[in-house]
Amino acid sequence: MATLSVCLVTKNEAHNIVRCLSAVSWADEIIVIDSESTDNTVELCKQFTDKILITPWPGCGPQKKRVFEMATCDWVLMLDADELVTPKLANEIQTILKEGTTYSGFKIPFQSYFCGKQIKYGDWKNERHLRLLKRDQSAIIPRLVHFGVNVEGPIDTLQGYIEHFSFPNLSTVINKMNSYSTDGARQLFSEGKTTSFASGLGHGIFAFIRGYVFKLGFLDGRYGFMLAMGNAQGSFYKYLKLMELQAKTDQSPVE
Repeated sequence: MATLSVCLVTKNEAHNIVRCLSAVSWADEIIVIDSESTDNTVELCKQFTDKILITPWPGCGPQKKRVFEMATCDWVLMLDADELVTPKLANEIQTILKEGTTYSGFKIPFQSYFCGKQIKYGDWKNERHLRLLKRDQSAIIPRLVHFGVNVEGPIDTLQGYIEHFSFPNLSTVINKMNSYSTDGARQLFSEGKTTSFASGLGHGIFAFIRGYVFKLGFLDGRYGFMLAMGNAQGSFYKYLKLMELQAKTDQSPVE
């Protein structure tokens, strides 16, 4: 029977972590990298695993790459602390471990919540992420925001899903918008991308129209509007912050 490592990165997730880890306590190995939490996240994680590393936050992708490379089992399930593996998904994964498969990775459907409201449309409609990976055939792409995955071999999609309690309140929305837009700007800057105010405004407007109109976000009511507006603002601020990085470079003295 194949074995499974569950890998997480955390920071101040005391309100989520017990729910998350309880649902995967059957795994052969749980590995946590904590980014210097100031609450009792680490103490709570110790109820489930002794494989805990505390290290500063270098960005999403680099931290995910680090925890993935600590895994020792045949398969790796990449999770976030605000995610919950449902019983159907747990059974499906356990069947794969027991019976084997010809696939090297699996996408997992997500059911996401915004400020406590289940979101069915907009940018989160039909959301799927590549999270169950055959360890020796996979590698993490260390992007600063929203890490990527390379898998050598065929990929399938599972039927069971993950519940994602992404933004419990508006304060969380604003805080994550700020951090994501900063890291997103840094990523674009490192790739040599440039922008202008007009371009940033266009990206923001398009992000809103895409989620709220094209992807039917308006069917989720006021929460659909709030989500589309939050995504639009995050996109707009990402490009404004890229402008700031450009300006600092332009003002740097030439040696």
